[in-house]
Amino acid sequence: MLRRIACGTLLCAMAALAGACGSTTTTPTTPTTPTPTTTTETFQGLLNPAGTVVISFVTQTGGAVTATLSAVGPDSTQTIGFSLGTYTPALHTCSVNFDNPAALQASVFNATATSTGFYCVRMYDNGSVTAAAAAGTAQAFTYTVVVTHP
Repeated sequence: MLRRIACGTLLCAMAALAGACGSTTTTPTTPTTPTPTTTTETFQGLLNPAGTVVISFVTQTGGAVTATLSAVGPDSTQTIGFSLGTYTPALHTCSVNFDNPAALQASVFNATATSTGFYCVRMYDNGSVTAAAAAGTAQAFTYTVVVTHP
């Protein structure tokens, strides 16, 4: 009799396990595209007479790029050359895509990076720094550039 109870218990356990097996239908979910993280970088420095400053940055994905010449000193009414372009690290060159040869403080470039890549901003003396140095009003101009990119 004990043998029959053991066999019955085993059969019930197997039936319960077999009943638990099966397939369930799940509704497919729509994959979500992650929002790219935006990076903001601030660069400050000096622009000397007849000088050029090139600053490079790297985008992690494609997306909006904004470069703002947020400050020019010592006189915010002075202009300098301001450019945005692509950077070639092997040659240390900035190929200009957008240029403002008489950029005032608060000048902005809005562009779109198509993919991960090297980009650059360039500030250069358009004659204003040299004229200020000759007049004795400034030895160099200060600048602040804010770049937002993916």
